[in-house]
Amino acid sequence: QVQLVESGGGLVQAGGSLTLSCAASGSILNVNTMRWHRQAPGKQRELVATVTSGSMKNYADFVKGRFTISRDNAKKMVYLQMNSLKPEDTAVYYCAASITTRSLLTRDYWGQGTQVTVSS
Repeated sequence: QVQLVESGGGLVQAGGSLTLSCAASGSILNVNTMRWHRQAPGKQRELVATVTSGSMKNYADFVKGRFTISRDNAKKMVYLQMNSLKPEDTAVYYCAASITTRSLLTRDYWGQGTQVTVSS
């Protein structure tokens, strides 16, 4: 019964900004580490950023200094603020999280993805 839903994708010009949001809902005891991944056409899915339940953050080298991950534990949400966007950032962006359910089982859950397109 756990669900992750992303929003905020769209079309933006190179150099512009966009913010993605992801909400977790369902029979949740704890939302542990939350992550953003992306997948461009013909490419493997790659990890973009992570944030732990204590708000420790890590970024892939290709977004460091441009993207910011954050979370709101009370709302069970994670965000990705993307600045100075480049055409190579074009991809489907996926939210994922390690979640412990009220039945005390822990595993990864994934959102449906949201398209980000950066034009040159």
